[in-house]
Amino acid sequence: MARVSGVCYVKVDGEQLEIQSSCEYPLSKIKREAIEGVNGPAGYKETRITPFLNIDCILSPEFPRQKLVESDDLTIVAELANGTVYTLTGAYVEGDITGNAIDGTTSITFKGKDCNWS
Repeated sequence: MARVSGVCYVKVDGEQLEIQSSCEYPLSKIKREAIEGVNGPAGYKETRITPFLNIDCILSPEFPRQKLVESDDLTIVAELANGTVYTLTGAYVEGDITGNAIDGTTSITFKGKDCNWS
């Protein structure tokens, strides 16, 4: 049997983050939606998906808060347990970066210009 899940490593411009649990990314660069006519489905349209990476990570003393707040051209690399590497380029943090003092964690959404899987 092949390993399909487990440890995920995420680096921001080469600096590794401590991931707590979640690492979510798109499996496609497009989404399809049905176009309905009066006689039923007439076809579909394709819409580009903005590349993203959602992570939950630990706020360690080395957490690159300033870099994440100020940068808008990051390279994010997620190495997944199944051997897949997801690379997000031209990335920035979408929304606020908030910390949870009780858990010592934060949830971050990165959006970017492009992504690749290898």
